[in-house]
Amino acid sequence: MIKGIGLDIVEIERIKELMNRSDKFHKRILSERELNIFKSLSDKRKCEFLAGRFAAKEAFSKANGTGIREGCEFHQIEILNDALGKPELYFHGQAVNGFVSITHSRDYAAAQVILMSS
Repeated sequence: MIKGIGLDIVEIERIKELMNRSDKFHKRILSERELNIFKSLSDKRKCEFLAGRFAAKEAFSKANGTGIREGCEFHQIEILNDALGKPELYFHGQAVNGFVSITHSRDYAAAQVILMSS
């Protein structure tokens, strides 16, 4: 049974501006494992990656019904790809029973999260 659905879209240029304004922005959004992936990417790909993860984490917080707040902070929500490239959700280090889809265009990144009840 579906527990919650969340959707978010973000302008990649907005994320790029935030990255240029602060060299700590990505550290507030990404987990340690996501940061390791982020560091290996080209500058263009870094913006897309961060925008996609930002949108996915916002979508998760909406599906969870909490929003981003204490106890549900960006770095506590993690999206890692499996061996085939499928993104998988983790919250506080635990696999989440749900689905995440992330997409990018030239200008936007969007994500949808569907959480399932146990």
